[in-house]
Amino acid sequence: MSTVLPLAEPTPRKPRADTPAPQLAKRLRHQVGRAIADFGMIEDGDKVMVCLSGGKDSYTLLDILLQLQKKAPVSFSLTAVNLDQKQPGFPAHVLPDYLRALGVDFHVIEQDTYSVVARVVPEGKTMCSLCSRLRRGALYAHAAEHGFTRIALGHHRDDMVATFFLNMFFHAKLAGMPPKLLSDDGRHLVIRPLAYVAEADIAAYADAMRFPIIPCNLCGSQENLQRRHVQRMMADWERETPGRIDQIARALGDVRPSQLGDPALFDFAGLGRSDAGPAPRTEH
Repeated sequence: MSTVLPLAEPTPRKPRADTPAPQLAKRLRHQVGRAIADFGMIEDGDKVMVCLSGGKDSYTLLDILLQLQKKAPVSFSLTAVNLDQKQPGFPAHVLPDYLRALGVDFHVIEQDTYSVVARVVPEGKTMCSLCSRLRRGALYAHAAEHGFTRIALGHHRDDMVATFFLNMFFHAKLAGMPPKLLSDDGRHLVIRPLAYVAEADIAAYADAMRFPIIPCNLCGSQENLQRRHVQRMMADWERETPGRIDQIARALGDVRPSQLGDPALFDFAGLGRSDAGPAPRTEH
């Protein structure tokens, strides 16, 4: 297995006074609030487990949810949960120190999934699939044990678009990363409140807020990741045609089964038969 370099030690910093954080915060609150409303992500009395990795996305997720919680028309609780996977050099004190300073309820799960992945995954192979399954299992188990009704993840608009292309290019299916889903066992509701938020806005906000980012040298550093290839493709598109990723994200919310080719979703065989009744309109 490839050598994993020790993680850099982050330094918590205060927000800069000359940053666009207030304007960004307003836009992010609007986008997150709209996603929560559009998909019914949070209801009155919900116990929301916010999965915090130490990256820009999950810091932003927690920060915006805390802001919305103060003015929300419904009452819900937030608990930040971090999975310490025992990656070499992981600065275990950073997240607890940050969360204590905020006065946020939190819990750290300690589970050595790193050693399992390092032992099982062959040299040169990507670690994401196994690592993701182990991480998901640990988080789901914690949610069940502590009665959380929602599990909030930090995936954003660009993640959802990238997942769509990954499924299309490498798995020959039109599928993506939904803003809200029920786990396979039917026990957990997973929500992605950043579904409408662009990664560039998250990066700018995280920089403005000076979050104590913990870099990941385990999965994100693997050059052979299919996701990295797709992300580079998306970055090229956005550079050449600004706004294209937003258009694709909008398209994921406007699906026309009759314009595709899945007979399980649309009755193509019956279309035009004399005994099939009036055909639905398909043009637009």
